[in-house]
Amino acid sequence: MTRMGRAICLAAGALLMAAPAFSQNENQGQGQAVVTILPGHGNEVPAAISSHDLNLKVNGKNSSITGWVPLQGADDRLELVVLLDNSSRTSLGRELDDISQFVQGLPANTKVAIAYMQNGQSVFSGPLTTDHKQALGGLHLPMGGPGVSASPYFCLSDLAKRWPSRDAGARREVLMVTDGVDYYNLRYDPDDPYVQAAIADAVRARIVIYSIYWRNQGRFDRTMYANDSGQNLMLEVTQATGGHSYWEGFGNPVSFQPFLEDLTRRLQNQYEISFAAPIDRNKPGVQQMKLKVTGVSTKIDAPQQVFVGHPIPVAE
Repeated sequence: MTRMGRAICLAAGALLMAAPAFSQNENQGQGQAVVTILPGHGNEVPAAISSHDLNLKVNGKNSSITGWVPLQGADDRLELVVLLDNSSRTSLGRELDDISQFVQGLPANTKVAIAYMQNGQSVFSGPLTTDHKQALGGLHLPMGGPGVSASPYFCLSDLAKRWPSRDAGARREVLMVTDGVDYYNLRYDPDDPYVQAAIADAVRARIVIYSIYWRNQGRFDRTMYANDSGQNLMLEVTQATGGHSYWEGFGNPVSFQPFLEDLTRRLQNQYEISFAAPIDRNKPGVQQMKLKVTGVSTKIDAPQQVFVGHPIPVAE
C-alpha cells in the first residue's frame, strides 16, 4: 500500500472512532411517560413496584423498559398549570378557596401557574413559580360570558405548544376546569379533529391532563346532550395522557375538595417510565401505549398514547 493509501485509511479510521454511537437498530426509538400507581383497595400505601412487575406494549408490540423512577422528593421537578375556562359560570367563585388550599398544599419545590381559557388561547395571570402565594394572586372569577374561551381544545393545544418553561425534564401536569363542550363541533364525535389535535399536542409535550367538570354559560351548555358530550370528550383527553376526569352526574359538583384531595394523592404516587420501542415507519410520532402491572394489587393510570422519537446519540 502506498503512503497516500495508508494515510487515507488512518484518517477514515479516526473519523469512525470520533463519530457518535447510535442505536444498532435504526428503527428503534425511545420515549418517556408519567405513570400513576394507586392502591388496589382502600387508601393503603401502594406496594413497591419495580420494572420487573410491568408489561409494556407500544403499538401492540412488546417494548423494553429502560428506566423506572419514582417522582418524589426534593429532586422532583413538578410543573402544574391550573387552567380555568373563562366561559364558566361565575358560581365557580365558591370553589376558588378549595383551589387555593390545594395549591398551598403542594410541595414547596412545585412550580404553579394560573391560566384562563380565552379566545382559543391559554392566558396566564402570572408566571410559573414556586412562590405559591404569588401564583394564587392571579386567581379570580371567570368572565362568565358564553363562548369566551372559543374551544377548550384550542386552548389546550396552545398551552402545549407554549408551555411556560424550557425545562424538558420536568413533570408537566394540567388541571382543566371546564365543561368540555367544543362549540366548533357541537355533535358528539370521538374523532373530533380539535380534540385529537389537542391530545397529540399534549402527548408530544409530555403533559398529563386532569379535568373537573363545571358548566359554562350559554343555552347549549344547559342541555343534557352538551353535558354528556363534554364529559366524554374530556375523558378521552385525560385517559389518552394518563390523567383523570372528575364530575358528579350532569350538574356542577358541590365541592372540589374531594377531587383535589384525590389529585394530590395521585401527584404523590407517580413514576417516570422510559422505554425503547420500534418507530412506526421510522418516523418519530405519537403511538399507542398499553402498560400492565402483574402480580401486585394496584391500580395503574398510564397514558394511552406516547411520543416515540429517535434515540439521542451518545458519544463514545
